[in-house]
Amino acid sequence: MDHQNKPQTRRSLKRKLEQEFEEDKSGRCKVAAVVSCRSEQDILRDVRLHVDVLNTCTSFSEADLAAAKRSAHLLSEFAKNEDIVDLIVECGAVPALLKHIQTPPTLSAESDLKPLEYEVKKSSAFALGLLAVKPEYQQLVVDAGALPCLVNFLKIREDGCDSSGVNGVIKKAADAITNLAHENAAIKTCIRTEGGIPPLVELLEYREMKVQRAAAGALRTLAFKNDENKKEIVECNALPALVLMLSSEDVTIHYEAVGVIGNLVHSSPNIKKQVLLAGALQPVIGLLSSSCLESQREAALLIGQFATADSDCKVHIVQRGALPPLIEMLMSSDVQLKEMSAFALGRLAQDTHNQAGIVQNGGIVPLLSLLDSKSGPLQHNSTFCIYGLADNEDNVVDLIRTGCVKKLLEVEFIFQALNHLLYLMRTAAKAVQKGVALALAHLCTPNDRKPIFVDNNGLELLLGLLESKSFKQQQDGSVALYKLATKGTPLSSVDAAPLSPTPQVYLGEQYVNNPTLSDVTFLVEGKRFYAHRICLLASSDAFRAMFDGGYRERNAKDVEIPNIRWDVFVLMMRYIYTGSVTVEINFAQELLRAADQYLLDDLKRLCEYAIAQNISVENVMVMYELAEAFNAITLREACLLFILEQFERLSSKAWSGRLIRRIIPDLRNYFVSSLAKCHDHHTINL
Repeated sequence: MDHQNKPQTRRSLKRKLEQEFEEDKSGRCKVAAVVSCRSEQDILRDVRLHVDVLNTCTSFSEADLAAAKRSAHLLSEFAKNEDIVDLIVECGAVPALLKHIQTPPTLSAESDLKPLEYEVKKSSAFALGLLAVKPEYQQLVVDAGALPCLVNFLKIREDGCDSSGVNGVIKKAADAITNLAHENAAIKTCIRTEGGIPPLVELLEYREMKVQRAAAGALRTLAFKNDENKKEIVECNALPALVLMLSSEDVTIHYEAVGVIGNLVHSSPNIKKQVLLAGALQPVIGLLSSSCLESQREAALLIGQFATADSDCKVHIVQRGALPPLIEMLMSSDVQLKEMSAFALGRLAQDTHNQAGIVQNGGIVPLLSLLDSKSGPLQHNSTFCIYGLADNEDNVVDLIRTGCVKKLLEVEFIFQALNHLLYLMRTAAKAVQKGVALALAHLCTPNDRKPIFVDNNGLELLLGLLESKSFKQQQDGSVALYKLATKGTPLSSVDAAPLSPTPQVYLGEQYVNNPTLSDVTFLVEGKRFYAHRICLLASSDAFRAMFDGGYRERNAKDVEIPNIRWDVFVLMMRYIYTGSVTVEINFAQELLRAADQYLLDDLKRLCEYAIAQNISVENVMVMYELAEAFNAITLREACLLFILEQFERLSSKAWSGRLIRRIIPDLRNYFVSSLAKCHDHHTINL
């Protein structure tokens, strides 16, 4: 599961910038907002006017600074409306604004500092940040040379000058960097190579909280899906400051801090270990009870990430008090909060003691209620967690009492949930992949079997469990495979009566061993069996080759049958003459051999069916070898299903391990071919 800012659109970024700008203006005269009813020509005229002012008022005189400040601010007011941004850029606002951030103010205590200089640069940086909210203008701003200037602003520090002005410039520079880097991998890299990460990390300990927040927001964006940036942030020793920020009473501070840490640890096991060593676990658990929903979501997702570190960490998370708030989140009205909580609990439920703890803390009922959710990820996370709980024998009574088993059998996965599960089954950690495959074997619909288990490799995960050294995993795999094979319409024809023989004309019972019109005699155990070539030729390719080919039997009156007993041969011939025969179990195996020898497929299936009804734990090895020897497909399928169904009983046999290893290729072929046939008339797109 990707760890990212839950979904933070560019519009929400803009609202955040606007809100902060309004906060910065407290105590000062407010400039009238752009009136939405003004004509496009009026707006175009005003934008050109302000761009001209920025291009011409470039000195440090009071008049020029005041004019430049006002024009930069009014352009930022216009830029809050995305419909006008294109017009602002087309009028040349970017190079005009760049002129006012290119020369950092002089900061020595002896200088004649002008607060207006900072105000101009702050307003200019803010306007550029708003223009960069539209992705098509991010690179334009960077190519114009904004990055070195913005990075330099991050390095400004107070030294006897206007503190609010300095703070404003730093903050707006960090905000502009956030917008420029948002979902833009190339610019994230440019900011790192321009040296922007070290000053941002340093600003995490700045005394002004708004600056801290802006720096954390920028680092959060830079860390997302950029391994080199993550590495440099950690190497710059950001973790201690970020961990301290997690405990801040200011909601906006701890929200940004937990977001940075979340992006740092995502897909980075080594950084995850460093974050835990830096002491992040307890404050993150504390944020599970934050008054801020966003912080709660990020903290729950981060707990889920921590829980994949190692088994000890799973236990420590629970010992430090994470379960009660996580379970409480399951009952929230916020879907994303429930999703993140179920995600974390699912990872924690991979530990035996945690499984019992989740149940004893009242986790079953709210998890069950989420199975009806229309949110795919939420439904998946809940199901995954419940299957973890079901892994513990101590929970069985509670699961049954609460109706868990019945609910799981009734639940229907919505399309999005199934896609999400398939993604996890392909890409997640091996243990998670196996858990998903086991769950889907029990819960999927019959028509979904091929897309899940053949097309998305679920079958290989279940077969892998059979080869595990863990008896529990072998047992889980066998139960899941048997469920898969017998779900809905069984894949095997074993349980159905054998098909009627291929339509043909039969001579009838009266001609069995009748010398009337007999033109060939078989010698079996010294006895004569009178037969008729026309009947034999119609019965199988073996007899056609015998009597129409170049064999000696072609013209022989007597044909010796040396390897079939008389009683068995009579049964075979009765089938050839009548199309039916009662296969007694004491003759079934010999009759199967005879049917295979003379290519009598319909008789062979009758024999396989009879033998399959008598498979037992004691003889299954022999029956499987018989099926292999005579390519008895139906019998082999019967043996495979029996082995899966009776796995626990078979496991006590000394030869069971050898048998399981031996049947793996046949199981694979059986499921692939059978599921493909079942799927021919039931296609779904995943």
